[in-house]
Amino acid sequence: MPSLKEIKGRIASVNSTRKITSAMKMVASSKLHHAQVAIENMLPYESMLEHILKTFIASEADAQTVYSIERPVQNVALIVYASNSSLCGGFNANVIKMMQQTVADYEHLGKDHILIYPIGRKVAEKVTKLGLRSAGDFTALADKPSIHDCIDIAMELGEKFANGEVDRVEMIYHHFKSAGSQILTRKTFLPIDIESELAEDKERDLTSNVATREAVEYLKQRDRQQETREKAAAKPLNDNFIVEPSMDEVLGKLIPKLAHLMLYTALLDSVASEHAARMVAMQTATDNADELLRDLNLQYNKSRQQAITNELLDIVGGSVNN
Repeated sequence: MPSLKEIKGRIASVNSTRKITSAMKMVASSKLHHAQVAIENMLPYESMLEHILKTFIASEADAQTVYSIERPVQNVALIVYASNSSLCGGFNANVIKMMQQTVADYEHLGKDHILIYPIGRKVAEKVTKLGLRSAGDFTALADKPSIHDCIDIAMELGEKFANGEVDRVEMIYHHFKSAGSQILTRKTFLPIDIESELAEDKERDLTSNVATREAVEYLKQRDRQQETREKAAAKPLNDNFIVEPSMDEVLGKLIPKLAHLMLYTALLDSVASEHAARMVAMQTATDNADELLRDLNLQYNKSRQQAITNELLDIVGGSVNN
């Protein structure tokens, strides 16, 4: 049985650890708030632009571009979003696991035909360990999201896709649903996937802590019921487009802008998910420390009471003998 000194030392150690985890939880909570504000400001614009462009390409026969044409995949690029630091639960492990599964899907192409854009130190280290091709060092983006760096990456990938150096580009990141839910996502970046519009992206409430599939279905059903009650049905967005000044000029502006915003929005999604995962992990660690402290205090009190009892018995026994 440990002595009172050993138990007291363990209590002091757990208390010290609890202060650290509690402070890290508060810092992650503050950073998460700023990340949520950034997504709330960016997501509506990116979602509407993506909806307009994909609807435009789907409805207009002349709107087909090199960026929307499927072709046989011989070279693939993966943009993988992770973090620079740990202590965020399974955030990095899940991203790395999906990256390995994606690499396994394209294993028949050979490692030389798979190019990785590692955003975050954790995934960059794993890419080096696996011997995969890396497109460069993007660790700074994980801590400080920059739209200018995302534009540079998007322009580089666009040129490689147009020149035939890359036939497919995919993104792997955590999709921030709420503070307690982050969805690991694998999304096609190029060619433009017209069928990939996700209703949940438009329905999700970034300020809410509860966002379930049932809630999304309820919102959809409510919207359908409201539409049936309306006397005049709204005209679809892809009914007819009047293109000014020209088709090529419109697509030349919209497609690069969408590419920039897709990369930047995914980065903001990943950063918010990282802070949420760290906040939950640190809260769990703090709760475990509190439980451990209760057990140690109980053990300390029992041992102390037993020591007092033994001393009293020695005193009583000595007085009886005398």
